[in-house]
Amino acid sequence: MEYKVEKKSAPGRKEVEVLGATFEEGKPEGEELGRWMQKLESRQDKLKYLQTGERYWYGKEWYGSEKRKNPA
Repeated sequence: MEYKVEKKSAPGRKEVEVLGATFEEGKPEGEELGRWMQKLESRQDKLKYLQTGERYWYGKEWYGSEKRKNPA
């Protein structure tokens, strides 16, 4: 794969080299790739997968922007 390098002006400097697009054009093949629910067997595995992905909301030790470590 050949990468495209562009020259652009930057604040405080003359010109810098910037790496262009690095993705390959096309569409993903096989619709089974995105079906995570069929890959997990039990209900418990599915819940664990979702809770891991949503640890911002389900975690007890996680402090996101909506939660305070010390209550006001």
